[in-house]
Amino acid sequence: MMTLEELKRLPLEAERAASAAKNQAELRQAEIRFLGRKSELTLFLRDLKNVPKEKRSLVGRAANETRVRLVEIFEEHTHRLTESLAPIDVTLLGIQPRLGHSHLVSQAIEEISAIFKEIGFKRVRHPEVESDWYAFESLNMPPDHPARDEWETFFMDHSGNVGDRFVLTPHATSGTARVLATRQLPLCVINIQKCYRRQSDVSHVPMFHQFDGLYADQGVTIRHLKGVLEYFVKSYFGAKREVRLRPHHFPFTEPSFEVDISCGICSGRGCRLCKEGWVELGGAGMLHPNVLKAAKIDSKKITALAFGWGVERTLLMRSGLEVPDIRILYENDLRFLEQF
Repeated sequence: MMTLEELKRLPLEAERAASAAKNQAELRQAEIRFLGRKSELTLFLRDLKNVPKEKRSLVGRAANETRVRLVEIFEEHTHRLTESLAPIDVTLLGIQPRLGHSHLVSQAIEEISAIFKEIGFKRVRHPEVESDWYAFESLNMPPDHPARDEWETFFMDHSGNVGDRFVLTPHATSGTARVLATRQLPLCVINIQKCYRRQSDVSHVPMFHQFDGLYADQGVTIRHLKGVLEYFVKSYFGAKREVRLRPHHFPFTEPSFEVDISCGICSGRGCRLCKEGWVELGGAGMLHPNVLKAAKIDSKKITALAFGWGVERTLLMRSGLEVPDIRILYENDLRFLEQF
C-alpha cells in the first residue's frame, strides 16, 4: 500500500504524463494508468478498510483530494488537445457544468418508498407543523410524557381556535393519527417526513427523517407485522439478514416491540459492534385500542400494525459506514457527499 508521500506525488507524475501526450489516445492511456480500475490510487482506496480506524479519516481525505486533482488534470489536458486540433466555433454551446446527484438521505427515502410500494403501501404526506392532538394526545401519550416537555419538543407560540398547541412534528407517528382520522379504511400507507426535536449530538440532529408505516383492516395480526418487517429487511439490507422482535413499551402500540436485525458484519455470530449478533433497528407493534378510539374506530372490529424508525439510522446501518457523528450527513461537505 502506498504511503501518504507517494500519494502526494501522483498528481505530479500525472501532470508530466498528461503533458507528454500528443493526442487523445495517448492521453487516454495515461488517464487509465492513474485513474483506471487497476491504478495505484484505486487499489489504495480499496485498501482503506485496512487502515487503522484513528487514521482512516485523514488518509481517506488525502486520497479523495488526490483523486479530484487527477480528474482535473486530465480534464484540463483533454481541453488542451481538443483546442489544438479544432478551430474555435463561437456558435457552440458553452461548457456544461458537472451534474450532481441526490443527497444520500434522499436516495434512501426513494429506495425505502419503492420497497414498501411493492407490497401495497401507498406514500402519504403530512404537515411539518402539527397540533398537540395529533402529535401526542391521540397517540395515547399522557400530559406528563417526557416527549411533551419543552426541552424535548419545539412548541410554537400560536394556538388553534380551540386552544390546541402547535409543534414542529416530533415524529412521523403523528401522521398515523391523522390518516386514521381523515381517510377511509382499509389503510395501507407509509409516511416519510422531516421531524424536529431539541437534540444535537453525535447520534442526533435537530432535523431528521422518519418513516412510519400503518396497515389497518379487519384481521390484521402480528403475523402480518412480522411478514412486512422481514420483507423490508431482506429487500433493503440483504437476503441473509434476519429479524427479531423484542418486547418493549410504546404508548401508542400494544403489544410493542423493538425490532432487531442480525449483524451484517459478523452474520449474527457476535462481534465488537453487536456484542451478541443483533443490532437494534427501530420500533413496531399493534396499534393501541386507545389510538383507534381517538380516531373513532371500533378496536373490536379493526386492528392495525404500525412500525417506524429513522431514515438516517437505517441508511447508516445498511451501508456499513463508520460515521462517528451523524451530523456529518448535513454538513454539506462535498468531500463526503461526492463519495455516494
